[in-house]
Amino acid sequence: MEGSSGEAPLLSIDLRRCLLKPVTRERTVRLSDMKEFFTDPDAVERTLSRRDPKIYEYREFTPKEEPGHLSVGITVVYPGKVGREYYMTRGHFHLKDAAEYYYCIAGRGILLLQSKSGEVAYVELRPRKIAYVPPGWGHRAVNVGRRRLAFLYVYPSDSGHDYGVIREKGFAKIVVEERGRPKLVDNPRYST
Repeated sequence: MEGSSGEAPLLSIDLRRCLLKPVTRERTVRLSDMKEFFTDPDAVERTLSRRDPKIYEYREFTPKEEPGHLSVGITVVYPGKVGREYYMTRGHFHLKDAAEYYYCIAGRGILLLQSKSGEVAYVELRPRKIAYVPPGWGHRAVNVGRRRLAFLYVYPSDSGHDYGVIREKGFAKIVVEERGRPKLVDNPRYST
């Protein structure tokens, strides 16, 4: 039986176009929205003097922001760099210690993870692979390929997001291009 009733909507996913319907929240994030998340302010200003590129976008469905519910969404991170640093999501910690799953649909990326104490880990994102974000770990997706990076994510709807701590402190590591390849290096702006 097709359709939905009550509080159990039927969601539709177009994996080729990376679309989810219906959505309760969607956003296109441009470089001007992320100026302080990239580590080279001169490269940011040079890029913005010419254009304001799309860095990533997401579409999400959240039934209710209450315990027991799950949010699902699709994020697309476009290919490109600001200076040597690859395009990425802002990154965040959950306000509650909640886990999250990422299922890579397309592209090539790195899921950068960081504990609240500064321990860093990463997972390669490849199509048809699932990455796990443990409770209490901040996370950011970085597109290290030449095509868009797309992934489906699922997390507890009541977990909330803290972007401010990343805006202020950054992650301890960043992903840059070195000799045509991605490399994890110390973030010169990271503060403990």
